[in-house]
Amino acid sequence: MSALQARIARVRLDGRDLIHGIDLALPAGRWTAIVGPNGAGKSTLLRAIAGLQACDGEVRLAGRPLRDWPARERARRLAWMGQQESGVDDLTALDVVLLGRLPHRPWLAPPGATDHAAAQAAMQATQSWAWRARRLGSLSGGERQRVLLARVLAVQAPLTLMDEPLAHLDPPHQAEWMALVRDRVAAGHAVASVLHELHVALQADHLVLMAGGRIVHTGAPADAATHAALRGVFGPHLHIAQIEGRWVALPL
Repeated sequence: MSALQARIARVRLDGRDLIHGIDLALPAGRWTAIVGPNGAGKSTLLRAIAGLQACDGEVRLAGRPLRDWPARERARRLAWMGQQESGVDDLTALDVVLLGRLPHRPWLAPPGATDHAAAQAAMQATQSWAWRARRLGSLSGGERQRVLLARVLAVQAPLTLMDEPLAHLDPPHQAEWMALVRDRVAAGHAVASVLHELHVALQADHLVLMAGGRIVHTGAPADAATHAALRGVFGPHLHIAQIEGRWVALPL
């Protein structure tokens, strides 16, 4: 069963195709990592399937065309975390996380006890509860990223899309992010993330490799065919090996 399916002929901007010939399915209850070199179209693809970028084609969420979902229902089913999100620097960290609860509240209604409980749980999971009263703009890059991640978790959506969620996170917090993703997947949710960190992407359930604006390979990260495809895109100097039961990618 797919949480989301997309068939996109192209996304065109300023007279050129950013992505083209896309046929993608995100499995329910699985973590999908989307990787590729700079300019491959990874972020454009993620924005297109989130409904944030116009495209020639169709995206289906839970079997229903994305365009047919009422905005509030769609926001409850699909949570989004983009790159370098701005516009909320004057809000406290807690208020930012509570924004993730907006789809669950009536128009203009204040957050209730359920919303505060969800926000607190999300901030504790990302270890950001300690600075809940601080303005987002006063936080470091890593602290800010953990607050934005908490906002996404607070939505409690069946599908979560994240564009470079590990930016500014040090290795211990990258490991914590993977644990959070695993918890979401274990609960039956789907997660798709654009990643530059190949060593993290190789821990996913499903890997999508992009180059030149199209998907060139999909498969399990442990498959030999996936490793060959990665070397074909990133070059022969990419060494993929298993260390203590985990696949890693290293430059030669």
